[in-house]
Amino acid sequence: MEFAELIKTPRVDNVVLHRPFYPAVEGTLCLTGHHLILSSRQDNTEELWLLHSNIDAIDKRFVGSLGTIIIKCKDFRIIQLDIPGMEECLNIASSIEALSTLDSITLMYPFFYRPMFEVIEDGWHSFLPEQEFELYSSATSEWRLSYVNKEFAVCPSYPPIVIVPKSIDDEALRKVATFRHGGRFPVLSYYHQKNGMVIMRSGQPLTGTNGRRCKEDEKLINATLRVGKRGYVIDTRSLNVAQQARAKGGGFEQEAHYPQWRRIHKSIERYHILQESLIKLVEACNDQTHNMDRWLSKLEASNWLTHIKEILTTACLAAQCIDREGASVLIHGTEGTDSTLQVTSLAQIILEPRSRTIRGFEALIEREWLQAGHPFQQRCAQSAYCNTKQKWEAPVFLLFLDCVWQILRQFPCSFEFNENFLIMLFEHAYASQFGTFLGNSESERCKLKLQQKTMSLWSWVNQPSELSKYTNPLFEANNLVIWPSVAPQSLPLWEGIFLRWNRCSKYLDEAYEEMVNIIEYNKELQAKVNILRRQLAELETEDGMQESP
Repeated sequence: MEFAELIKTPRVDNVVLHRPFYPAVEGTLCLTGHHLILSSRQDNTEELWLLHSNIDAIDKRFVGSLGTIIIKCKDFRIIQLDIPGMEECLNIASSIEALSTLDSITLMYPFFYRPMFEVIEDGWHSFLPEQEFELYSSATSEWRLSYVNKEFAVCPSYPPIVIVPKSIDDEALRKVATFRHGGRFPVLSYYHQKNGMVIMRSGQPLTGTNGRRCKEDEKLINATLRVGKRGYVIDTRSLNVAQQARAKGGGFEQEAHYPQWRRIHKSIERYHILQESLIKLVEACNDQTHNMDRWLSKLEASNWLTHIKEILTTACLAAQCIDREGASVLIHGTEGTDSTLQVTSLAQIILEPRSRTIRGFEALIEREWLQAGHPFQQRCAQSAYCNTKQKWEAPVFLLFLDCVWQILRQFPCSFEFNENFLIMLFEHAYASQFGTFLGNSESERCKLKLQQKTMSLWSWVNQPSELSKYTNPLFEANNLVIWPSVAPQSLPLWEGIFLRWNRCSKYLDEAYEEMVNIIEYNKELQAKVNILRRQLAELETEDGMQESP
């Protein structure tokens, strides 16, 4: 298919662009295969370059021969284009709708993007499982790398290489895979070097109504326990939902077969409930006519902050089991690709200082989201404005980023990255020139040959010039476990995401710049103090030598 076939009118003059916090701009609108571009002949007016894949929905309206297109973006921005001529307006709208809903992944922009920067680091090879395993292998010999899933034959949503107990061979893993949803047998998610406890993740066991069991599964899970120790299974579904799953062939670990494990149910919502929550929240944030009561009522009705609290509470529970109880944890819901990953990731941010650095957090996203099989292509296909709702969309990753922001806000000096880093990841998960978030699993990315045909997001982000935008000036390495508050009054709305197109950030940006300047000036003064102290010490040493006979 040629993009030209979808572009009915490639160019229109005298189009007026309206967008938040900018004056209206008149210019020429151009449509390419992947971008909507508006350029003005006015001096000092920046061009608008909008990826078609960032467009969630469009509305059209007409007054006489003047047409207006309202573009609603996946990053919650709303842009208005006033286009002279009804036919041109209809053609542009039709073209945008076609170009923003392409079915084939290989027609998306990452396959056509060519970097304008020098590639210093190949992000596709920055966070390989072997490298991550090396971090653990120095502390324990109880785990090994398994290549049982080399051709994605055992589990289509797992990576080719996983970390499993050394005492369990690959044949046993194959048997366990037939007993777990989607073949997702328990694998190592995190090793706590302080006490050797671990977090594992998996899909639900396929016990069914007959109480089916798997001796290899029981052996695998028990292999993670120390002598005389108990473990915890944290099921991210309510007991009622887990029991309903048994009727469909799923289920949960029976106490009789897993006597050393205590099962805890913590209900975390999923799928359409989360999508509807996002839609309600964004709608409330965009309505400027609310009085205080109505705003608070709509915010509460969205249930967004309730979801944040549920996820953070479960992550804190997992971290407490590891650090305070000295017990290992297995986490799963149904598939093990959504709420499970939210909890395992956040528990690591609480427990592991490395996960709070920029590279450590990137490694966490690679390991616990991309390689672990979170279906980004399905979950991020649509955002808060799209009218045609399908079953698979859900802001699972955005909720995770919001939870991270909540912890960052409570511990502003413990994270090497800032809020802009989290916002950037949200934007690229929904629309990007990079191939990192394309596809639903490592298996799909392999078939699409993304490493050969697209650029990794990490190749761009990890350039020194880019990293400076995302570095937290307040960062001081903190090697302690950090315990976030999950009290309702401790969990505010993330304004940087949900209100950034509704309120001007000029003064906040100026205050941030001033803070950075003060910190830099303080560092300079500290360096001078250190030099003067050294000089003073040298002078005192010289005086002492002169006075001695």
